[in-house]
Amino acid sequence: MFGIDTTVLAFVLLAGISAGAVAYALLFKRMSVEKQVGKRLETIKAAETDRAVVKAARDKMNEAAKRRKSLQDTLKDLDDKQKANTRTVKSPPLRIQIRQAGLSMTMERFYVYSALCGLVLGILVFFLGAPLFAVPAAVLVGGLGLPRWFISICRKRRVKAFLNEFPNALDVIVRAVKSGLPLNDGIRLIANESAEPVKGEFRRIVDAQQLGLSIPDAALRMPETMPCPEAGFFGIVIQIQAQAGGNLSEALGNLSRVLRDRKKMKAKVQALSMEAKASAVIIGALPFIVAFLVYLTSPNYLMPLFFTSTGHLILGFSAIWMSIGILVMRRMMNIEI
Repeated sequence: MFGIDTTVLAFVLLAGISAGAVAYALLFKRMSVEKQVGKRLETIKAAETDRAVVKAARDKMNEAAKRRKSLQDTLKDLDDKQKANTRTVKSPPLRIQIRQAGLSMTMERFYVYSALCGLVLGILVFFLGAPLFAVPAAVLVGGLGLPRWFISICRKRRVKAFLNEFPNALDVIVRAVKSGLPLNDGIRLIANESAEPVKGEFRRIVDAQQLGLSIPDAALRMPETMPCPEAGFFGIVIQIQAQAGGNLSEALGNLSRVLRDRKKMKAKVQALSMEAKASAVIIGALPFIVAFLVYLTSPNYLMPLFFTSTGHLILGFSAIWMSIGILVMRRMMNIEI
């Protein structure tokens, strides 16, 4: 019985092994094919993933190239506009100079005031007993020199007041943008609450925006009425941010910091050049002081300079050379930053 059971079990085992071998032989090719198909699918999926990564990297590079090109085009346009405005800022026409000085005066009124100034100065020089050739010179100086000199002084004072208040206005705009307000509201806040002349310049931006002009274009026009590089910097920052995007509050904060550093550098240069300015003042005043002292000690020694034609000629040439020396010293002491 035990032998029969063993034989049956062996037969069953051999039959199972044989069936498994037959099944494996029949299914081996199919399993191999399925395995190859799986490997091929994995290869295809990996290739698709690689292609997607490469495509994403290519798209990213193309987008960066487009942004770079857009930024370069923007900078080129801004550079062209700045070159076009350089002449207006450095040597603008008289009408623009009057506007930059903050004076509400028409050209006709300015010419009337210039004629009156020249006439008054000519009459004053004539009644003081000056030579006749000095009267036309006084009329020209009073009619052409003094009014324009007055406008130049008003322009410089207005620019100085603008630069003192402009960084504070930028800080207010930065805080407004960081708090979630749009740039329009920050500019309107400065146009309503800031001090002159910053208030007037930002008011022009608001008025231009109401007329349909965009904020970047209106900001780029600020140097037309405020002849200083800092106003141009503000317009460039707004234009670049509008074209290329970015953190506006950070850009304006950096601009405010740059303007404060420029102001500190100007003050440092002015302090370092005070010795040279004092020397220039002493050198320029020395001829007049010596002439006055000589007149006190020997009045008759200098009288031929004022009452003879040769003396008048000497005084004229001396004044010309003295003016040239003063202008040269002034150019040497004025350092642009």
